[in-house]
Amino acid sequence: MKIGEKIRELRIRNGLTQQELADRCELSKGFISQVERELTSPSIATLMDILESLGTNIKDFFNEQIDEKIVFKKEDVSSLENKELDHVIHWIVPNAQKNLMEPIVMELAPGGMSKAEDPHEGEEFGYVLSGAVILHLGKQQYRVRKGECFTFKPNMSHYLSNGSRGKSVLLWVSTPPTF
Repeated sequence: MKIGEKIRELRIRNGLTQQELADRCELSKGFISQVERELTSPSIATLMDILESLGTNIKDFFNEQIDEKIVFKKEDVSSLENKELDHVIHWIVPNAQKNLMEPIVMELAPGGMSKAEDPHEGEEFGYVLSGAVILHLGKQQYRVRKGECFTFKPNMSHYLSNGSRGKSVLLWVSTPPTF
């Protein structure tokens, strides 16, 4: 982290000149200029005075947050084909297993099925994009067609199977992540 660069950004964001910041901190304009150009480093006490004048504190100043990615594109998707169960899973949000929910797109070939999941905490949601699926929830079965959705608390074993003659595709969201 470049301290001077970050101080300059905060000063500009606060609409202050170097002279105005210097006056607030009882420092010289030349010193502020040197700090911003990384030619000198302020003492901790001086840095705390500068930050206070800029409306922040040392903890927030050094708490660098990585910008959260909001939009994901085709090139972000990773996929895994399971030939035994005859399905493909597309993770449409990379590293979603660290989040509270995990959305995937699942393609089920004719006769294909998802892996059977044991009961777990959370919720499940699915929206059928094409074809039809059969939701196996414990001993119950529910047919879900294109344009329909399902949601349930996964307190019993569950899985999906293809309920059509062609390929079926669905958006499936699990909380917590289980895929």
